[in-house]
Amino acid sequence: MKVKTLAGVATMAGALLITGMPAQAQTIDGPSVSWNLSTWGTKRAFTAGMEYVAAQVSEKTGGKFNIKLHYGEALSKARENFDGIKIGAFQAAMYCNFYHPGKNPASMVLTMPFLPLGDLEVSMHVREAVMAHPAYVKDMDNWNAMTYMSSLLPQYEFMGRGNPPQKLEDWKGLRVRAGGGLGTAMQKLGATLTTVPAPEVYTGVERGTMDAASFPYTYSHASYKLPEVSDWFTSNMSPGTTECGTVFNKDAYAKLPDQYKKLLMDLKAPAYQVQIKAYHDIDEKNLPAFRAKLKEVVYTDAQLDEFRKIAAKPVWDEWVAENKDKFDAQGLLDLVLAEAKKAAKK
Repeated sequence: MKVKTLAGVATMAGALLITGMPAQAQTIDGPSVSWNLSTWGTKRAFTAGMEYVAAQVSEKTGGKFNIKLHYGEALSKARENFDGIKIGAFQAAMYCNFYHPGKNPASMVLTMPFLPLGDLEVSMHVREAVMAHPAYVKDMDNWNAMTYMSSLLPQYEFMGRGNPPQKLEDWKGLRVRAGGGLGTAMQKLGATLTTVPAPEVYTGVERGTMDAASFPYTYSHASYKLPEVSDWFTSNMSPGTTECGTVFNKDAYAKLPDQYKKLLMDLKAPAYQVQIKAYHDIDEKNLPAFRAKLKEVVYTDAQLDEFRKIAAKPVWDEWVAENKDKFDAQGLLDLVLAEAKKAAKK
């Protein structure tokens, strides 16, 4: 992530948190509407964007439109949120694509290792472009869902227990939590995969059923208290990320009055800035705490170059070959690379 860019974002988002969205002079009038949003875990950086949206829709409508976030899988298991959206059990839900790759195959392009998504502003532009791609939209249609916004997950890093993997060869035989293309990349290093949902990782590492877990750096490691049961963490592996975000039930959205629909769409830009600031702020807090307690594993440029040769384009090519008859996989990958290049120049 670019420090200069994030510093500017932090200033912008801080102002947004104080003043709210550049606001209408009057309260937005409309009917009373209550939505429920299903998610897992607790309130954290990951949920900051949607927490901001929920607060703003209530404020801007004088309490007539409310979105309640239900944490801790209170409404649905994380792997079943799409199912709940499809039947209208709730109006909104958060999801992570690698929990159920068969439900959202096109979105798995964003799990490919070593995509140029380290800068969160670039990542935002790329993800928005991918979410508008016909293959992605078709996947969402299968679940009566429309994508609202991404959670802009930062690059993943690993945290684990036991001897730290200081060389690439040390990953051989380790049982690791990693999904999607990142999981494929780790398999090429000889690791054994598991894709348990985030709330189950702490117990797995504590009991020794897994050796390490990949999470978005650094917020998610701390959110799930992984440092409590770990001995080491990687800080510059940056092997990739994934796609998690928020979807709406299409029928629920269609029933909203136009002024509420417009409000939701107007809130996306400031919500993204709030999301970026939340990740920036938590990194500043977590990294010193990690370094004080755990062994930091830093790979050399030569080691990282070797990892990319093994697990970047070869994994991309395998993914395209596996999906070329299902949707325009090569076109989707090309879109990611083109949009990242374009956004980086802005």
